[in-house]
Amino acid sequence: MTENTTVQRTPRKAALAAWSGSALEYYDLAIYGTAAALVFPKIFFPEGNQAVATVASLATFGVAYVARPFGSVLMGHIGDRFGRKLILVGTLLLMGVSTFLIGCLPTYGQVGMIAPILLVVLRLLQGLSAAGEQAGANSMSFEHAPDDRRGFFTSWTLSGTQGGQVLAPLMFLPVIALLSEEQLQSWGWRVPFWISAVIVLVGFLIRRSLDETPEFHAEKAHDEAPKAPLAVLFRHHWTGVLRVFFAAFIAMVNTAFQVFALNFATADEYGIGISDTTMLWLAIVANIIAVGTIPMWALLSDRIGRKPVFVSGLIGSAVMVTAFLWSISRGDVPLVLITGILLAGVVYSMPNAVWPATYAEYFPTSVRLSGMAIGTQFGFALAGFTPAIAGSLMDGNADNWYRVALFCVGAVAISLIAVATGPSGTHKIPTREIGLLPHDRNTAPVPAGAAS
Repeated sequence: MTENTTVQRTPRKAALAAWSGSALEYYDLAIYGTAAALVFPKIFFPEGNQAVATVASLATFGVAYVARPFGSVLMGHIGDRFGRKLILVGTLLLMGVSTFLIGCLPTYGQVGMIAPILLVVLRLLQGLSAAGEQAGANSMSFEHAPDDRRGFFTSWTLSGTQGGQVLAPLMFLPVIALLSEEQLQSWGWRVPFWISAVIVLVGFLIRRSLDETPEFHAEKAHDEAPKAPLAVLFRHHWTGVLRVFFAAFIAMVNTAFQVFALNFATADEYGIGISDTTMLWLAIVANIIAVGTIPMWALLSDRIGRKPVFVSGLIGSAVMVTAFLWSISRGDVPLVLITGILLAGVVYSMPNAVWPATYAEYFPTSVRLSGMAIGTQFGFALAGFTPAIAGSLMDGNADNWYRVALFCVGAVAISLIAVATGPSGTHKIPTREIGLLPHDRNTAPVPAGAAS
């Protein structure tokens, strides 16, 4: 009996492992984004020019996205050469330790420029972790899933991201509500960062017991795993990498909603006057709704295909991000809540639900993790700087909201072209044949539980 015949698919366990790690990653990213918008300009940068401090603080949010492309190359190689589980455990621990240490940092008032330098270093480590987290989790859940339910099981990764984005504002709300401004800036902001240690422990206990995927085991048993997966990727599957890169521009809408809009609605310089609490509750409600809608859209994609759901969500996101930013500029709280929930909870959830399976179906097992990691992380790099770019486009004037809207719509249009011109019907192809070149399909290794 060969090694690959003893490995069974465990889609539910893999999906839970993907959910927990993604929840941690995006909890960490969301609390950082929240702190960068509300607190960090006041404690990590010199006083005197609030607008400059805000842009600088939002830029540190984007620094992690600079590390992501470099990390994706490293994590992609390791994941396709040595397995998905190693990536899942390693990225979880790196993200957790980095986030906890951010909560321990001294402020600018205590150590001067050392404070923002340390902040940037730890933010870079967060970026290295994030570079492999989603691609590793997607590959793991995709390759454990039944052929006809790949969309549903891979969507748990993104459902986890929304769960993390629910937990983050929930942690900040009592801190903001119960503490004075002085207490918030001295120690209160640190609490949400320290709490991440609990999520790390839970995620680690789940992931350490997870088996490697049957697909990867089959490749190892047949000595099919490439020793230089990146060489194979760029020689034979470079078009898939480019397609994922441009499709990933849709993430700019998410960072505009999660980070920039929070600053736009609440900062004194814009004079909108919407409260921090209102915007945090908007994020909570929208993301709770997204946790429910994501698996629904993913199940639909298992029936009708990825592309119709993805494209519909892109069009809806272009419309609703414009309406959302306009409603903030008017200071109309009920309209902000309605458009924000429709944007983040409903229409953005459509591409969010199906991109894990969509991108995974562009690549074969041998280069799947590296293809997704490199394509998404280079694309996400721009998304990370969306809050800082948006802040610059605003130039301190709320009437310039349309500039940010046009920027977001342009990003969505690029994503739309990339997805619309991509392959169709990939949801019907057996997992072991996904992404293979035509002459390779008859020789693909058969994992346990797969039809021959």
